[in-house]
Amino acid sequence: MDGESGDPMKAYRITGTAPFGSQRQHFSYDVPAENSDAAVEHVYSTLGSRHRMKRRTVQIVTIDEIDPRTSTEPSILHHFREEIAAQGGTLAPVAEDE
Repeated sequence: MDGESGDPMKAYRITGTAPFGSQRQHFSYDVPAENSDAAVEHVYSTLGSRHRMKRRTVQIVTIDEIDPRTSTEPSILHHFREEIAAQGGTLAPVAEDE
């Protein structure tokens, strides 16, 4: 294998609920992935490694493909930096310093 895949990477926004402490809380992750299954797998992996959650305790509500320019997630901005620059920059609102 040459390390290249046939599918181009896309940006996905995964939202759901998970037990953080004694309550279930909503979460949202923006991840680059080849398809929606790989994006969900990445979220399960992230929640499991960071918060020691089991897959069965995480409830995925939506899986949406997004325009990378609308995300503020550093991994999305880094992965799609050439695409974003070619299209004129991000569409996400910029936080203003006080």
